[in-house]
Amino acid sequence: MLDALISMDVPWERVEVWQVDERVAPDGHEARNANQLHELSTVAKVHLMAVASLDLRAAARRYSASLPDRFDIVHLGLGADGHMASWPPGDVTVRESPRSVEVVESFNGWPRLTLTSRVVNRARSRVVLTSGDTKRPMVERWLLADPTIPATALRRTDTWVFVDQAAAPGVAILHPVDAEFDLPT
Repeated sequence: MLDALISMDVPWERVEVWQVDERVAPDGHEARNANQLHELSTVAKVHLMAVASLDLRAAARRYSASLPDRFDIVHLGLGADGHMASWPPGDVTVRESPRSVEVVESFNGWPRLTLTSRVVNRARSRVVLTSGDTKRPMVERWLLADPTIPATALRRTDTWVFVDQAAAPGVAILHPVDAEFDLPT
């Protein structure tokens, strides 16, 4: 997706990108989301989360202070456990925090920094990209508004969802989508 985006005619000199979430791992580590943003950083200004900081709470406060008042677009994925950003299943305190950025002590084996739903849902729009049959149960639960999965905290209005056939075979036929939820065909 990022390769296709970079090839588009966009005024890149005016584009700024912030990370939604990041694992606490050394720079360059294969688990880091920042690795996916390397190519984008050649054309746009990319703001990375300072997860190598010894004081993660201070790093979260600094990152929060750098955020714009409102994002135009937030790009997210859907995890096989129903998470978005680094909002752990079974823990509403992170995603519902009054802060903009939270420290997650441990999620899927990693401490992390993440934007909260307050910031993500305040954006003008959201784009969710998910694929693979391991995501199918969560796509279904999310579309049915299952309150037990973190993805359900995502605002549906002005949210675009892109799924492949493996993640949501026949979703437009099997699952009615409310008018607020944009699901391109």
